[in-house]
Formats: sequence, C-alpha cells, structure tokens
Amino acid sequence: MGRLRPARTFRGITSQAWARYSQKKPKKNYIRALPHTSLLIFNMGVDNKGYDAVLTLSTKSAVQLRSNAIEAARQQANKYLEGAIPGGYYFKVLVYPHSVIREHKMAQGAGADRISQGMSHAFGKPTGVAARLRDGQPLFMIKTTRQNIGHAKEAFRKAANKLSGLYKVSVA
Repeated sequence: MGRLRPARTFRGITSQAWARYSQKKPKKNYIRALPHTSLLIFNMGVDNKGYDAVLTLSTKSAVQLRSNAIEAARQQANKYLEGAIPGGYYFKVLVYPHSVIREHKMAQGAGADRISQGMSHAFGKPTGVAARLRDGQPLFMIKTTRQNIGHAKEAFRKAANKLSGLYKVSVA
C-alpha cells in the first residue's frame, strides 16, 4: 500500500483548484473518478438554544487541508469535548473538501532513474480531496455555555495540532 505524502507538499495554494467532475458526462472531465472524502460527519453534540458562547477556529493564513487531516482534527476535538462536557456543546465543521489533489507517482529508490524517466508537465492522477481556506476563514465552530469556554479552547488547541498552518480561536 502506498503511503501518503507529507502535508507540506499540499498545504500551499500555488495553482488553481481542480474540482471539475460531472456525473452526467464523466469521460468529458479532467477528473474521471472523484476520490472519496474521509470527512463524513459535520455536526456533533446537542444543538439547543441555551448556549451563550460561540467559538470558532480560524486560519491565520491561506492554507489547503486534506480531508483526512480535517477528519483527524474533528475526531480529536469531539473526543475531548465528549469526555469533558458530555451533552454540553454543539460542534460543527464549516468547510467541505472540494478541491481534488493530483499526484504524479514515480518510482523512487536506488536505480529508479533508469526505470522511470518521468514526464514533463505531468497532470497526475487524483489521489484525494482538500479544502482551500482563505486567510481568517473559520474551520470549526463550537457553541457552548460561558462556563465551558476553557474546555472548548482546549479542544481547539488539540485539533489545531493535527492541522498544518497557524490558527486562532475567536470567542463571540
């Protein structure tokens, strides 16, 4: 099984996004088969009217995040909140990974230069999907009560450790 490339190879937004996929005419697309996303759950916790604090985790710079990184951060934050304040929060993922990541896989290792000559301007095959975030765009949102703000900040700190880039927590 092939390994994932490190996040540093994809986190920068250097070119245009590729998200063109049509279910009606898949052979007419640049992307023939759309890779699945690891991110399937977007709303967690209990959404009620009694919450008086809203916290968001926002980016400090433009970044591209793979769906598996967002899913890992979501699981980490939700696990902490479920243990610290069960039923006392509402957690929401605010972005959806649309951008398709392409990769030109080449042979690596000793003697690989004789096996693979490579291709100039290689388009690559789709390997995953990512979300593109602008500077200051919120990624996660937590609704809770004022007494649980410390737990929500800790959940965001744990989630930010799973993501590449710099993040800030805003309380409203």
